[in-house]
Amino acid sequence: MDVLSLIVTVVVVTASGALAPGPLFFAVVAHGAKSGARGGLIFSVGHAVIEFSLVMLLALGLLSFVTEPAVKIVIGVVGGTALLVFGVLQIRETLTSRYNQPSEGAVLSKNPLLLGFLFTGLNPYFIIWWLFVGVKLVFDSLAFASLPGVVLMYVAHVWMDYVWLTAVAYLAKKGTNIVGSRGYRTLMTAFAVILVCFGLYYLASSFL
Repeated sequence: MDVLSLIVTVVVVTASGALAPGPLFFAVVAHGAKSGARGGLIFSVGHAVIEFSLVMLLALGLLSFVTEPAVKIVIGVVGGTALLVFGVLQIRETLTSRYNQPSEGAVLSKNPLLLGFLFTGLNPYFIIWWLFVGVKLVFDSLAFASLPGVVLMYVAHVWMDYVWLTAVAYLAKKGTNIVGSRGYRTLMTAFAVILVCFGLYYLASSFL
C-alpha cells in the first residue's frame, strides 16, 4: 500500500461515519443555529481530541503485533464483517429514517468544546466503529509506516470532520435545511454500499 492508496481508502471508508447523523451532528445543528461556523469548528476540536486519543491507544496496543499473520487474519475478518454490518445497517437507516432537526433546547451546554468531548466520548456507535472497523485502518497504517503512518491516516480522516461540522453549523446559522434531502440520502446510501464492498475486500484479503 502506497501513500495515495492509504489516503483514498481512509477517506472512502471513514466518510460515511464523518457525515452520518448522530448525537454530535444534531448538537452541532442546534448549537450552530446560534454560534455559526465558529461553534462547529470548536465542536470539531473537542471531537478530534477524543478521537485521536482513541486511535493512538489502538495503535500502541497493536504495535507489537503488527507483523503477526494470525493478527492480520483476525483483524481483517472482524473489520470486514463489521464493515458489512455497518454498511447494511446504514443503508436501512438512510432509507427508512427521517432526519429531523432537534430543538435548540436539546443542547445541554453552551460550551461547544465540552459538547464535542461528551458527544464523542459517550457515543457507543463511535467507540464500536473504531474498535471493529477503524482498527483495520490503524493496523494497515502501522504496517505501512508505524506510528507516523497512523498519524497520516488520522489526518486523512479528520479534515472531513472539521469541514463537515463547520459547514453544518454555518448552514444551521443561515437557516439552510441540510437534513433530509434526497441528495443527502443518496450520498449516504452510496457510501454504505462502498462500505459493504470494502467489507468483502477485507474479508477476502485477510487470507491472501
